[in-house]
Amino acid sequence: MVARRRARHAVVVSLFWRVVAINAGGLVVAALVLALSPATVSPTLTVTEGVVLAVGTLALIGVNVVLLRRVFDPLERLAALMRRIDPLEHGRRIELERPVAEVADVYLAFNAMLDRLEQERRMSGRRALMAQEAERRRIARELHDDVGQTLTGVVLQLEGLHRATPRELAEQFALVQESAREGVEKVREIARGLRPQALDEFGLRSALTALATGFSDRTGLRVRHSVEREMPSLAPERDLAIYRVAQESLTNVARHANPQTVELELAHVDGSVILEVRDDGRGISQAEVSGPGTGLAGMRERAMLAGGRLSVQRRPEGGTEVRLEVPA
Repeated sequence: MVARRRARHAVVVSLFWRVVAINAGGLVVAALVLALSPATVSPTLTVTEGVVLAVGTLALIGVNVVLLRRVFDPLERLAALMRRIDPLEHGRRIELERPVAEVADVYLAFNAMLDRLEQERRMSGRRALMAQEAERRRIARELHDDVGQTLTGVVLQLEGLHRATPRELAEQFALVQESAREGVEKVREIARGLRPQALDEFGLRSALTALATGFSDRTGLRVRHSVEREMPSLAPERDLAIYRVAQESLTNVARHANPQTVELELAHVDGSVILEVRDDGRGISQAEVSGPGTGLAGMRERAMLAGGRLSVQRRPEGGTEVRLEVPA
């Protein structure tokens, strides 16, 4: 409402009356020139009179075009700003200085539409995210409790049978037993990836530490992690958004970056919780930032649902930086 009052207060003349005034002014000037100047038009138009009328008409059209261009310039700037708005960028709105009435109505209506779309998208996205995480939790629990326990039982049975196995089959039996153990570990790893128990049981700080340690163990990459001890309490969906962005960022590093070192940092700065994941790999290209296939769309979606801002850019010294800022 404040923006609407400010915009209307800045309006002096509407777009419609500006156009009317410009065209009326041109006609008045043309009439005065014909009435007050020595120019006349004979019953039979001469060449000189035709040239004068043509030049005058072209001059009037030129002045009309110049003046109307200035009048309609705010509409063109408004259209350009509307094209640059990213629906996934939380809180970004268009701003114009001293718009005329019709332009002010359009940009205020567009901003109001963005508010409604953002609110509805956040609510529907949060519901979808909660349903997705509930399903992840269910599958992870079934994998851990049912499939994992079944495979663990198979491993124990194989250990008992191994003692009674003939010596000539012992080596093959040991291979089967080792494959069963690897299956148990794979199932547990998948279950941890679907729903990290550390996040539910110990909080975001411990979950990110466990994520960095596990990533280093699996990939052999150096991961330097720094998580502040005193962190503000966040809503569960914001904790989850930060964790998933960190998880997806590390996955992208392992798949695409080919780095030597990875840095993961979580800090509390000026009322916001900031997550940064940096690497010294090949660096992300602009096409990859704007294109599909790297999970960035899902990361932006999570950032928007958490009310935060996500930026992904190539570092000047090489590598990529992912930065998520969430209000505390």
